[in-house]
Amino acid sequence: MRMANLKYLSRRALLGWSWKVEGSSYRLYSKASTASAATTDDRGEGEDAAPTSGICRPLSEILKELNKKVPDSLVKTRVESDGFAIRYIPWHTVNRILNLHAPEWSGEVRNISYSADAKSVSVVYRITLYGTDAEIFRESTGTASIDDTSYGDPVQKAEAMAFRRACARFGLGLHLYHEDVS
Repeated sequence: MRMANLKYLSRRALLGWSWKVEGSSYRLYSKASTASAATTDDRGEGEDAAPTSGICRPLSEILKELNKKVPDSLVKTRVESDGFAIRYIPWHTVNRILNLHAPEWSGEVRNISYSADAKSVSVVYRITLYGTDAEIFRESTGTASIDDTSYGDPVQKAEAMAFRRACARFGLGLHLYHEDVS
């Protein structure tokens, strides 16, 4: 998780957590896990040893939180060119929710491919969640028309779509796919 993401986490969510520098990135650790790893140096001053794990909850608890309905205040509506309204959660909001409930998640673009006629681009995205008992991943795809730049670059649009869909496979925002359209 990047340090920039820290400002999006609530103050309450950060209680009981500490940040450690690992190479060029930051990692979020439970203070409980670092307390057992603390040592005393020759001067009698406490020094935190690197904790063995920053993962603090089983996957069942993480998934339970991710499956909760996302508040309507975080859901946006976009009207397509055909007049059809689509409710969605912006990718940056989904990212914040993952940071809050599953701080040890990771995501990666697995593939980018263009259609044979070069009119669309598809992205495969993988999300991995890490818990105290296991790690699991889900992948999904997103496709965008090359000609449609109304909401940004087509590759970025396809990636955001694939990211949100991969998160929905864990239950995050899945309720939006089941709402009745009126």
